[in-house]
Amino acid sequence: MVRQLVARLLRDRAADASEDHWATMVVLVLVLVLCSGVGFVVVVEKGRVLLGCEEVVMMEEEFLTHLGANPQGIVVPPVEGVAGGGTAYGWNDGGGVHLSNSSPRGSIDPSEVLTSDLVHVWCLPSTANVGPQEIPSRHLEPINLLAARNERESVQIALRPKATWGGSGSAGVVQVQCSDLTSTSGDRLVVGQSITLRRVVSILGVPDALVPLDLPISQINLAPGETTALWVSIDVPSAQPQGQYEGEFFITAIKAEAESPSQRLGKADRHQLYLELRNCLDIMEPVEGKPLDEVVERAKSVNTSLRRVLLSPVFSEFSTDNGPVDMMDEDAISNLSVRVKLNLTVWDFILPATPSLPAVFGISDTVIEDRFGVEHGSDEWYEALDQHFKWLLHYRISPYFCRWGGNMRVLTYTCPWPADHPKSDEYFSDPRLAAYAVPYSQAVPGAAKDYLQKEIDILRTKSHWKKAYFYLWDEPLNLEQYDMVRNMASKIHTYAPDARVLTTYYCGPSDAPLGPTPFEAFVKVPKFLRPHTQIYCTSEWVLGDREDLAKEIISELQPENGEEWWTYVCLGPSDPHPNWHIGMRGTQHRAVFWRVWKEGATGFLYWGANCYEKATVPSAEISFRRGLPPGDGVLYYPGEVFSSSHQPVASVRLERILSGLQDFEYLQLYTSRYGRGEGLALLEKTGMYQGPERYTLEHTPIDVMREDLARLGCKRMLIFVVKEDYLTIAAKNYYEKLKRSG
Repeated sequence: MVRQLVARLLRDRAADASEDHWATMVVLVLVLVLCSGVGFVVVVEKGRVLLGCEEVVMMEEEFLTHLGANPQGIVVPPVEGVAGGGTAYGWNDGGGVHLSNSSPRGSIDPSEVLTSDLVHVWCLPSTANVGPQEIPSRHLEPINLLAARNERESVQIALRPKATWGGSGSAGVVQVQCSDLTSTSGDRLVVGQSITLRRVVSILGVPDALVPLDLPISQINLAPGETTALWVSIDVPSAQPQGQYEGEFFITAIKAEAESPSQRLGKADRHQLYLELRNCLDIMEPVEGKPLDEVVERAKSVNTSLRRVLLSPVFSEFSTDNGPVDMMDEDAISNLSVRVKLNLTVWDFILPATPSLPAVFGISDTVIEDRFGVEHGSDEWYEALDQHFKWLLHYRISPYFCRWGGNMRVLTYTCPWPADHPKSDEYFSDPRLAAYAVPYSQAVPGAAKDYLQKEIDILRTKSHWKKAYFYLWDEPLNLEQYDMVRNMASKIHTYAPDARVLTTYYCGPSDAPLGPTPFEAFVKVPKFLRPHTQIYCTSEWVLGDREDLAKEIISELQPENGEEWWTYVCLGPSDPHPNWHIGMRGTQHRAVFWRVWKEGATGFLYWGANCYEKATVPSAEISFRRGLPPGDGVLYYPGEVFSSSHQPVASVRLERILSGLQDFEYLQLYTSRYGRGEGLALLEKTGMYQGPERYTLEHTPIDVMREDLARLGCKRMLIFVVKEDYLTIAAKNYYEKLKRSG
């Protein structure tokens, strides 16, 4: 009952989180909590109160310490595991910046000192791994980004303190403020909608988790001797007008929240405050079973006591007469701040809403059930799966849920609801979904007879049936398992001869070799499985650095009969080949889909995006599965690990996956105009990707490739301008605008 009252109190106050109300909220929550006999951790931040339901007893001496604000608001998660290797850690595109010996020392008032004298600020591309030990590698320059419509582009801003102006254990606090991006014609990309800001948090000592920050203003606590990276993302809507957009980030060193008289209370004053609150508890504690009139009278008495507490000097600094607490002075922003200019060119073409490459990624439903305490098939279970599905769609990924059985048999389904449920059409008709998995048996067990046939009969009548596939078994190893795939596929094709069955494999049946060598046996799998499989999905690890082997695989297929070749990564391939392990280079992560495009695969599968070790509490420590490379099967984290948010937290690797998929679209658009040969020549010319061991380690070739692709056919234009004419200035301006847009 008390927990429900606390939750209701927070909901009721959420819409009125002004400074003069939050203190009331804290005290009321404490009263209710202490009534229950259950301890809570209370974290107070500007405008909100967060409760963690942990068994913690608050002692009298500790009470006031919970009333301070936390300008950072992010918990670095505990992680179990061993750090992985990789090609490199960090990023450097030139000589380091000389560190001045004239940095301010001693007692510093940041309101009187240029932030540039207190903090190094520099910018890096999204492919850089910016960890705590990263040193300034370049001077601050304006950020210049290029993007199509319906594309996300990201960049990083690094901060490293030069001096200390904060309290114990902190170099100091900086405030980050961002403006909208505006074009000369008045079009906008709005902060908080199209522009997001996240803090890069290390996992296993490697920058990976992207924890959301508030916009348009955030406060960040800088640690002495450490670099903090901010991840800036810009989402360009499909209908956004083309043009040049400009905006700014303002980074300002500020004072940590000053200690108020209320925080210097003596023991006697604190004891008096304790007695006042204790009296409130004594009044409200025995209300169970009391008449309503008596409960109302007790509540009035408590209200009087709490009002007396709030009017005491302890909370005087939060009264309405004192005005807002943390508003920045505009002159301080303009005079003392570091200004980071951001320029974005939006091109006049759109990346397709439906991805050209079906990239199907697994989500473990059992991990969700265990970690979030939801029962399989309950309303809460459907809500949790729905949240994960919709969140991953933003990454050009086509999610499927999976449940593993014995011997690598797997139940996969994209929609937890049956085909006759309205949600089914909502899921499968979403243009962002390129492919969906149909379950061989019910995702939620029931008494439905002939379930498979009924599902297929309904789905075959829909226009989205062409997206459907059946994923029945993961990496069959012997003749028995291959026969199981054949039998299940035969049943499916009885109901739908045009159904697509997907089979992942890296070898033929071990007890019935299909060829004299392992690779020859591997290449003969399509002939062995035909006609029971239509999508042959092979591991990139098998190919090694032999791109020519991909041609042998493709030559065995019968595309005229609807056969396709997809690829996947899992465990391997390892460094230096492209993959998504923690510790690999940023370009190594992004290059996975460069490889897919160059080798000619028409789809991609990844086994798991949330497959961390079992836990029964959402905020439990992050633990990667033993025996797997760090990060394998984990592309995002529970939001509860880092804050009170229930939204998943993306990894840096997931953002680079999105970038790779967008690169794939650029290559497809270019090829549709000029042919595949020209696309391959462009990769070679820019040096972006030549093979699984020969790809760029730096970011510049990526932008060069994208600029070339963005022209999409407009190789040259002649503009004739009369020497002296009333349109001369307008023509020259138009010429300059064309040059800037590529």
